[in-house]
Amino acid sequence: MIRKEAVNIIANEIGEVPIISANGFMSRDLYETNEKESNFYMIGSMGLASSIGLGIALKNPKKKIFVFDGDGNILMNLGSLITIGSLKPKNFVHVIFDNKSHESTGGQPTNSSVIELEKIAHVAKYKTFRASTKNHLKKIIQKIKKEKGPILLHVKIEKSREKSIRVNITPPNIKKRFMSSLKK
Repeated sequence: MIRKEAVNIIANEIGEVPIISANGFMSRDLYETNEKESNFYMIGSMGLASSIGLGIALKNPKKKIFVFDGDGNILMNLGSLITIGSLKPKNFVHVIFDNKSHESTGGQPTNSSVIELEKIAHVAKYKTFRASTKNHLKKIIQKIKKEKGPILLHVKIEKSREKSIRVNITPPNIKKRFMSSLKK
């Protein structure tokens, strides 16, 4: 399973729930497969999707908030796992798509092949889940919908040469429409 397939599966399963997506191919894949006003596409700011998602989850405790992160992104900001775990937002779902590479910048390897992200999240008081097939991913998403967070879903994916289109919305408009969607 490649990232674009996994992103599409999860986005379709969760519906209109707000999603904060990491920069690079993550946001491109979400934009191409499941564009909606309740998506916040990171343009730049590598590693900060989890921190932004935490702030949104804390301010909107009645809405489940999903963060779509990559292994390279979360490794740039591991401290956010500790902060999220200590604040325990019940509405926070952190999805890490792990292909062991910085695919958006040329495929350089990350350290996710030797660092166990799930163990770090577990120690930080997340409930953790792992998926590596499409069917298993769908089953886990159904379970996660009923669970309280913070939750980490570690999705094992393969590298891909497929490239999604760039997000064609300006950052101010991404923010404006996302903020409006939170009020609904």
